[in-house]
Order: sequence, then C-alpha cells, then structure tokens
Amino acid sequence: MTILRIRSKAVAPLSNAIFITKHFSQQRLASLPLRSLIGRRWYATESTATGMQIDPAELKRLERLRNIGISAHIDSGKTTLTERVLYYTGRIKAIHEVRGKDGEGAKMDSMDLERERGITIQSAATYCKWKWGDKGDYNINIIDTPGHVDFTIEVERALRVLDAAILVLCGVSGVQSQTITVDRQMRRYNVPRISFINKLDRVGANPFHVIDQLRQKLRIAAAPVQIPIGTEHDFEGVVDLLKWKAIYNEGNRGETVVEKDIPEHLIPLATEKRQELVESLADVDEEIAELFLAEEKPTSEQLMVAIRRATIANKFTPVFMGSAVKNAGVQCVLDGVCAYLPNPSEVSNTALDIRNNEVPVDLLPYSKSPFVGLAFKLEEGKYGQLTYVRVYQGTLKRGSFIVNTRTTKRVKVPRLVRMHSNEMEDVDEVGSGEICALFGIECASGDTFTDGSIAYAMTSMFVPEPVISLSIAPKTKESANFSKALNRFQREDPTFRVSIDSESKETIISGMGELHLDIYVERMRREYNIDCVTGKPQVAFRETITKPAKFEYTHKKQTGGAGQYGKVVGRIEPLPKPAEGEEPLPDFESRVVGGNIPAQYIPAVEKGFRDGLDKGTLIGHPMTGIRYILEDGTHHPVDSSELAFRLAGFYAFREAFEKARPTILEPVMNVQVTSPIEFQGAVIGSLNKRKGTILDTEIHEDYFIVNADVTLNNMFGYASELRGATEGKGEFTMEYKTHLPVTSDLQTELVAEYRKKKAGEKS
Repeated sequence: MTILRIRSKAVAPLSNAIFITKHFSQQRLASLPLRSLIGRRWYATESTATGMQIDPAELKRLERLRNIGISAHIDSGKTTLTERVLYYTGRIKAIHEVRGKDGEGAKMDSMDLERERGITIQSAATYCKWKWGDKGDYNINIIDTPGHVDFTIEVERALRVLDAAILVLCGVSGVQSQTITVDRQMRRYNVPRISFINKLDRVGANPFHVIDQLRQKLRIAAAPVQIPIGTEHDFEGVVDLLKWKAIYNEGNRGETVVEKDIPEHLIPLATEKRQELVESLADVDEEIAELFLAEEKPTSEQLMVAIRRATIANKFTPVFMGSAVKNAGVQCVLDGVCAYLPNPSEVSNTALDIRNNEVPVDLLPYSKSPFVGLAFKLEEGKYGQLTYVRVYQGTLKRGSFIVNTRTTKRVKVPRLVRMHSNEMEDVDEVGSGEICALFGIECASGDTFTDGSIAYAMTSMFVPEPVISLSIAPKTKESANFSKALNRFQREDPTFRVSIDSESKETIISGMGELHLDIYVERMRREYNIDCVTGKPQVAFRETITKPAKFEYTHKKQTGGAGQYGKVVGRIEPLPKPAEGEEPLPDFESRVVGGNIPAQYIPAVEKGFRDGLDKGTLIGHPMTGIRYILEDGTHHPVDSSELAFRLAGFYAFREAFEKARPTILEPVMNVQVTSPIEFQGAVIGSLNKRKGTILDTEIHEDYFIVNADVTLNNMFGYASELRGATEGKGEFTMEYKTHLPVTSDLQTELVAEYRKKKAGEKS
C-alpha cells in the first residue's frame, strides 16, 4: 500500500493533511489535478490504478451526495424537522403536523397508527435536493427514524447503512435516555453527526445547558456554530458564528432566509461562543491547535474545514439551533449537512470476500466497480415484498441480474424505485452510494447482493434480544391470515420473535416492550382483520452461573453392535459483564491437544453445549453469559460418533451447571420520568414502591426529570399509575439496560412456581 501525506499551500482553505490510499503509481497520481486530491480520500485497486480514468462527473455526483438519518429521543421533533426539510427542498407543497389534526399528517408518518398516536413506528426513506449557497444542488437521501426504544431496530438498521446523521435534541429536556442509546448506535457504526437543538421557543429552553450535557453525558466534543436570538416566546432567529451574521426566517412558513447584522447586545456573547468554538476545535484538530498556540485567529474558512474534518473523524459535533415547529433554523441545518457531513467516498465501508477466507475488502464507491448492495429493510407492500437496498459500489439497473451471496441464487431485478415515504418513483438505474428499493426479490434482512463476478458479504447489524413476551391467539377460529401476519412481521422486524411453547402449545410473541407488541396486535386487527386475545406479559428471564465448575462426563451406551461412547473433561465459567444495553453471548472454547478427541467430534460437543443453553434447569428460561471450556476427553475407535459426543457435551454441561451456583437474571430497565414539579413526591414514591433505584434527578423551573433503574417485572401497569398520580401530565420512557440477578426470595418463588407447573403437567 502507498500512503501519501499531502499538504498544499497553493490551496489555502484546503491545506489539511490528506491520505491518498492504495497503489496509485507516481505517474498516475501526477496526472490528477492537485485540487481534486486535496480534502478527499481516494480508493483504487492495483489493477485499475493505471487503467481506470476517474470520471469527473462521477466525482461531482459523489461530492454532492449525502446519506443521512434523523435520530433522537421520542418527541424531540425529528418528524417535524423532516417535514420542514421536505417543504424547503420542494419535495412537498404544504407542511402538515405530526398528529394529523388536519386530516393529512406528516409526510413521513404514512401509517394510520403513526398519525393517530403521534409517534413514528417505522423508519421512512425519502430523498431531496438542496441548493447550498452558490455551490449548486446537493442530493440528500434521508431516513426518518422512530424515537421510541421499542422500535430501536429501525434506528439500528438505518444507521448501519447511512454515512452520517442529524442528532436532534429538545432545547428543554436535552440529552435523554434514548439520546444516549442513539449515540451508542452511532458509535457502533462510526456514524458522524451534526446536532440540532430544537424547540428553543418552549418555556425553559436553554441550549447551552444542552451543549454541556452533550459533552458530559455523551462524552463528545461539541460547540455551537450558532447562538439563539432570544429564547422561549422571544425566540426570533440565530446568529451564525462563522458567517458573523444574524439569520431570520420570514414568510408564512419561514421559507425566506434573511441575513442581517448581529444585534449589538448579542455581540459579546457571540464573540465568547466563537472563541469557545475555536478552543473546542483546538482540542481535536491539529491545524486549529497550531493556530491557537501561535495566538493567531483562524478565518471562517479555516474553521469550516476544521469542523468538517473533525466531524467526519467522529471527534466533534457542530451544534445548530432553532425551532422546527416555528420554521426557524432548518435551512441552516441543511447547509450544515452539505458543509460538514461526509459524502459516500469519504466513508470507509468494508465487506468480507467469501472466496478468499473472508478477508476484509474495501468497497470502492464508483459506478464502474462490480455491484455490491445490502438489503437492510423489508416491507410488505401492495405489490409484494419491498426490499430497501443501499448500493455500496457499482450500478444497479432495472432488468439486470444480481446474486444473493447467502443463498447464491441469481435473481432478476424486475422493478427499481426511489422511496418518498410511502410513495415510489420508478427509476432505470441507481449509482453507488444511493439508497433504493426493489420489488419481487425474495431475501432476508441483512442479505448482500452482488453482480456475480465477486462474492462479498457485508457484516450484519446488531440485533438486541427481546425483553418481553405475550401469548397470543385469534378470538375466532384460526385462519391462514394469523400465521401469514406473524410470518410477515418476523421477516420485517428482527426484534419481533414468534415461537410455540412446547408445554402449553401456545403461540408466544416476543419483542422490545409492551408498546412494541401492542402495535403488532393492533396491526393484525387493522391489516389482516384478525382480533386477538393476549395473555399476561412474560418477562424474558435468563439463567446463568456465578462461579466456575469442572465437569468430567462419560456417555456410554451399548445396545448390541456399535454403541455410543464419548468422554469430555473441562469446565464452565461465568463470562465478564457486557457493555450496557447488550447481553453476554455464550462462548465455547476447545483446548484439546494430542487428538484425545478427534477434531471432527469437537463441533458436536459445542452443539451439545448449545442444546443445553436453550432451556435452563431452574425455571426453563434460556441460559446466557457462560463459557464452556473443553480441555480433554477420550474416544472409542468404533463406538464414538458425533451423536455420542453431542450427548456427552449436553449432559456434562447440565451436570456442571448445577454445581456452578446457578442464578436467575431479570431485565433491568432505565426509566426516565418527566413531570410537573408539584408531583415530584408522588412520582418518586411510586418508583420506590416498584423497588426502583433513583440514579439522577434534574429540577427545572416548572418540571423535573428523574432517572431510575427498575426491573421490567415491576414496571407492568406503570403507565396508568403515572397518569393517575400526575393528572395525566407526566410521561415516561423505558429502555433495556442490562440483566441482573433477582433477589434470593424472588428466585425461590420463581423456582417453586416452575416446579409446581411441571408437576401439574406430569399428573
């Protein structure tokens, strides 16, 4: 690999250090204009470095392309912001409000349930064009994601395929529980973000307090690139600290952006905050640090380039301000998307080469490269399954043939569309870096497609485990639609699971929360005309061990002729505590040497261990957080088989589990309650009654926010209790945090209940 570090004094605004990667010959490199190298990361394979001319039109298309998501805590104004973005970019002709009070509803909330409840349930994709100053039109693909934790998979898969995001924060509430979850998801996929503090027209808005929370709670360098002109009822516009202008929105819907001189009384604050911006950038950017140490003032152009550089490197987030519902500050956010967020060629995407031992391969975001695309979302449409695809390299054309890497099936692309919420626009082809949708393709969420000349697979997204279950059955005689609906929802949503209880023969649905399952039950009634009855919610308990235990087990069976023989020796031990919001996955490790257990039988021992994990011995729930270490064993030249070692592995695990001080784990939820200040005592009292642990309380002028950890088992029915205790004025959000051991008395109670149930079934 050839890596060159280029600094240009000829192009002053773009004099930052640049990396040109991968095998460009000196002659080939010299033939490219210097300006086109500055500020950009280039990729080329050795075979194409001398033969492939970089098409200027392709470079211009990529440079003017952005793939962004809009993410935030529930009720921070994501969909309201997206509605204004679509209006100002000319994609819609009128602005409608989220709850659909005018009978229309926001464009991106196309489901009736979304408009009735005023929440986003499914992520929705659209695209638009924005003219950024005198720099021309930029194409922006947008995915508006849900804020409620129950639909976190929608955020997860959107961030998996996007290049950047807008993090929306409420100017009053600031960083909330789901904001922290979204931040964790952005970090998981290395997604740069700009931040937008919304709702500055609300009573109690304090954008600088929110910026402090960004720094402290999310631990990311953040600084304002704007300050507000007034707050609450006096909010009028913003001051741009880089342009050094006051910006106002005029017209019926704020469509006219007017720049004026900064009001005199705001100049001291603007000067202070611009200096704060410089100091924050000096901490994360070498060039600004050099100027800062030399006591030189950076120009606005130098600051813009540094902000872009630090943002793309995920070291910094510039903070914009406004009020989407008051049509203020939205155009500045669009300018920020074009100015500071990366285009597809500036983001590193890798795939695994299946034909070459799954070696990681950089994907080249050029249309002439072999096609690679990822199916990241499935949706049942009126014309069949709709498959959302992110094109990472190459071109996808209508009528072309593509190959599913997982199944190796070759399929034809009968119809290719761009999505605009629930509307579609047919297109003939889609270039690299774009997001589109296909009809008539059978696949699963997470499948990789190629043109067949290569066999690449993209890494899959993180899918959280369900935390709550319900039994479900149709009220009337079961119809084919019942199974059809459940199968469809499972295909669309990886966090929605369906199983049959082996003892009661009931159908069990599992998901991320009560609202999650409630929405699917309601969709079955509306979309499939099936009324269902549901059982009492069941918590997703887990079983684990608290100390290591050794095993030495021999499985021996003689029935005449060849028998069964397998001996395994080793130990099990608890795994370390995982990161917050994740569950420790069981682990198998073989340390067998000398061939005492032939290599072909070791996978069978692992299968036996995994069989044992399905159903614990305490209360019949899955086991987790256990490492199985196989150290030794013996085999028989005639009687040993895969089945024998699988059974030996299974029974050895069960035997050791009983000796390893087993315990039951229950899901613990992070609960955040917001309520008027006069109900503080009642709210904290109700959380204490549910055995919650109060973590943090924020007191504001007329309301307060309390954060607590409460077990999911103690949270059922809390919504009604909170409404009653706060006269309907309190609201809460809840998200999965971790699994922790239950109390000894609850464990005794759960084990006794399980044994009683088992005894009743036998009799």
